Amino acid sequence: MNQGSLIVLSGFSGAGKSTVINQVLAQRPEIYFSISFTTRAPREGEVNGVNYHFVTKEEFEARIEKGEFLEYAQYNGNYYGTSMAVLREKMAQGIDVILDIEVQGAALVREKMPESISGFIVPPSFQHLEGRLRGRGTDDEETIQKRLAIARVEAKEVPKYDYIILNDAVENAVAQVFAILDAARCRTQGRMDLLEDFKGE
Repeated sequence: MNQGSLIVLSGFSGAGKSTVINQVLAQRPEIYFSISFTTRAPREGEVNGVNYHFVTKEEFEARIEKGEFLEYAQYNGNYYGTSMAVLREKMAQGIDVILDIEVQGAALVREKMPESISGFIVPPSFQHLEGRLRGRGTDDEETIQKRLAIARVEAKEVPKYDYIILNDAVENAVAQVFAILDAARCRTQGRMDLLEDFKGE
């Protein structure tokens, strides 16, 4: 059985990453979307195992001790983390896994799982990004300027990614993600079983 691939997806705030990922998962439901563990209490409407894996602080820290997390962080007094055990289990079953993570987390993933593939989702231009942020109508001017400043900093990290995914239209970006996953499935190390019959005596 082919090993599944881990694709790490990052993107500027406002680049449409969540929309692209949602479309990818809608069209290929067999792909596993990595769900983070957290110690915070569920909010209204959140479901354990769908939005997050909700665990106690003690359980989370026990998992840290066992080295189970690919990456984890504390935010606002609560832990958040990605379970390496779950990712490896899904990949061993031949299931492709998508991890939605920011730049610093992606660097940790590349370090701990060098076999992972990384893609950064970008809009056609900086002006396009600014237009999207303003078009959402959810942020004040100060927040928009902060997001744009962060995007300029994050842009310096993009060359470390394996692929740049252009989101000029959602369907095009989705097709690029599928192309990356399909190419990963054809990698030599994952298909050596196809050569067994050719080895002879």
